Amino acid sequence: MSRPAPADTAAGGHNPWLVAVVVAIATFMEVLDTTIANVALRYIAGGLAVGPDEAAWVVTSYLVANAIVLTASSFLAKRYGRKAFFMAAISLFTVSSVLCGFAWSLESLLVFRVLQGLGGGGMAPLAQSILADSFPPEKRGQAFALYGVAIVVAPVVGPTLGGWLSDTYSWHWCFLINAPVGVIALVLIHLLVQDPKSAIEERRRLRRQGVRFDIVGFILVATFLGSLEVVLDEGQRKDWFGSTLIIVFATLMAVSFVAMIPWELNHRNPVIDLRLLGRRQFGSCFLVMMATGAILIATTQFLPQLLQDYFGYTATWAGLALSPGGLVTCLMMFVIGRVSGYVEPKYLIAAGAAIIAFAMVDLTNLYGDLNFGFFVWSRIYIGIGLPMIFLSITAASYEGISKEQTDQASALINVARNVGGSMGVSLAQNVLAYRQQFHTSRLVEHIVPSEPAYQESLRRATDYFATRGASTVDAQSQAFAWIGQQVQTQSAFLAYIDVFWTLAMVSAAAIPLAMILKSVKRGGEAPAAGH
Repeated sequence: MSRPAPADTAAGGHNPWLVAVVVAIATFMEVLDTTIANVALRYIAGGLAVGPDEAAWVVTSYLVANAIVLTASSFLAKRYGRKAFFMAAISLFTVSSVLCGFAWSLESLLVFRVLQGLGGGGMAPLAQSILADSFPPEKRGQAFALYGVAIVVAPVVGPTLGGWLSDTYSWHWCFLINAPVGVIALVLIHLLVQDPKSAIEERRRLRRQGVRFDIVGFILVATFLGSLEVVLDEGQRKDWFGSTLIIVFATLMAVSFVAMIPWELNHRNPVIDLRLLGRRQFGSCFLVMMATGAILIATTQFLPQLLQDYFGYTATWAGLALSPGGLVTCLMMFVIGRVSGYVEPKYLIAAGAAIIAFAMVDLTNLYGDLNFGFFVWSRIYIGIGLPMIFLSITAASYEGISKEQTDQASALINVARNVGGSMGVSLAQNVLAYRQQFHTSRLVEHIVPSEPAYQESLRRATDYFATRGASTVDAQSQAFAWIGQQVQTQSAFLAYIDVFWTLAMVSAAAIPLAMILKSVKRGGEAPAAGH
């Protein structure tokens, strides 16, 4: 197999593995910020004297800006150069991270988070494109393994690191920690990465032909994705269509979506190539990546929440429960990177989805006396399955894609991961809220004087508190309160079980999608991404 000349690779004459490490570090830093602030929200709310709902916009604003700029990254990289755009994105992300750390009010923090999201949104797809152009086809599976570590492990490390920084120092360090990493990544990208010869020629061609940015398409796509993120992230907190805010954004989302499709399909240089989604291979990869993002982000957010709210864990220990799974994910990424050269992606994806579905079913064995090890092992199972899906999807999505479409494919796959993550969190939030109400109403039906079990529980609880020195009246009041607390705790456990069953079904749905992917002839080579 002929290898590309150094001038036609993003690594130039440098070792491509150095480039892979640098872009993985930059991507890790960006993806980390999608979850690092989640566990710090209560600290941010207290530090800025705002309510929890207002503080939640710190996460939403970042995701909205991140989703919006993803769609423009393909054209901007072609028009102004992949290296220049990547360095500009890192610079904006780093500077805005420092500004977030020094924010003096919620309003200033939200402005800086939007800037941070705009900088971060262009980094992940460009990193993926740089890797695709830096390695020969037979090495791309291993290169994407390193990239996959950044994408999959960063959301797991986020709660651990964010919890530790917030508990030990302050929430400001959740953002300030990006500064030294960003500066190092910026210098190394400048020294190691170059624009391939083919990309330079493409840029000159666009300038000669006077190809302009699809501003109308960008506005429509940005409005759709931005509105979708707001509806998904704020819907449950705002009571969905009982809120004027949600109605407005849902309307914007629907109108922009209807207008976006014909415009993008008929435009000569669309901001996103919707025809890619119509291909069996890429469309299936897109849907499976959405499911993967849903599982990854939903479990990363809800497991620490469960541990902190009902098992008494600190933010640091809740994050540590996820850490062994992150280590397993790192190891599995490189194992699957080598195995992928011999096993078809669709079989790896199906196997990974089945393992994650099993992990979700295992989590339905939830009760109040579970120990730390149970949650560690549940995350380890997920850590085994996720690399099998993520790495195979990342490689399979480039199958049959021309080099000119590499940036488009990268942007769309990252949109799938982001939107899928938001959908997963929104789905889990709604299942948790509505099923907790349902289980509470069912359990309360049995708390009546005519129920012998209730009378016996009340008597025993009253006797218990009486032996602790409470008067008869106080002991009975404490018994009533204790029974009420137990009802709320049990209904929460039952609701979390329903959440895990739902996520198990989402993961299982990826299995038939995987099996419709094209078969790829194997001979010890990874998928020929970008060719």
